Amino acid sequence: MVSEKQKQLLSALYGERGIFREKEPLAAHTTFRIGGPAEVYLVPADEEQLAATVRLLRSEGMRWQILGNGSNVLVADEGIAGVLIHMEDKKSVPEYRTEGGTVLATVTAGMSLSGFARDACERGLADMEYATGIPGTVGGGVVMNAGAYEGEIKHSLQEVTVITADGERRVLPAADLKLSYRYSIIPEKGYLVTSATFGMKEGDRDGIRAKVLELSARRRDKQPLEYPSAGSTFKRPTGYFAGKLIEEAGLRGYTVGGAQVSEKHCGFVINRGGATCADVKKLIADVQRIVLEKSGVKLEPEVKFLS
Repeated sequence: MVSEKQKQLLSALYGERGIFREKEPLAAHTTFRIGGPAEVYLVPADEEQLAATVRLLRSEGMRWQILGNGSNVLVADEGIAGVLIHMEDKKSVPEYRTEGGTVLATVTAGMSLSGFARDACERGLADMEYATGIPGTVGGGVVMNAGAYEGEIKHSLQEVTVITADGERRVLPAADLKLSYRYSIIPEKGYLVTSATFGMKEGDRDGIRAKVLELSARRRDKQPLEYPSAGSTFKRPTGYFAGKLIEEAGLRGYTVGGAQVSEKHCGFVINRGGATCADVKKLIADVQRIVLEKSGVKLEPEVKFLS
């Protein structure tokens, strides 16, 4: 719980700029279209305000969490206790420069990852084609080393700027993040990514566009983009594909309330209408149990649970 005194301190910090709200409904801020309200909802105006926020939260001992594009999360029906910081940035554009034959792009954490990737591809820069359909933010992509179609953030990430748990600004080389499949050290260190710099090479513009169109067509054909979801629901087990294991377990179309294993791609859990967090969590637990019984493989959720 956030006390009235603490709310007043946060409201004063956000009085001139940024966004401070109480009981903000979160279903509208997640791609699952599920979730109750945040007790306190903040959108920092810039890195300076974010750092000041972290220092205040720490000094007051308040509970807080981060939300990016809301594309890889499931928010509790009861909502989120404490403070939610929404890293939202719909106005920034990448800053490009060339060093030693490499084009470097620095991007704010709240910018759409797919938006940045499309911009880079339109400029004839290679290595980001895979990300043009990933729905999260740049910051969220860095935190989980997002990837698709054999591409990953770690392949082109050069460095990140973070706010530490003490509210200090640090610049870290990508090598320090220990990036691997859907993993970085960022959450366990308590870092908040504020920007990231990527390195790319100039390529054949027509070839890059063709690759982007090909991947876009593959997504439309194979993924249930017409329904709200959090993307791939489960991590890929070593040596297997989650969707194939779920299909082989006879769970295509399996339904709990308004939540369903997609009939188009079994690796996706979708909101067919009116699904609750409880529906999705029950469905995920059922899938894990049945797949383990049928194949002996334990599926781990890729989606993050916020409460």
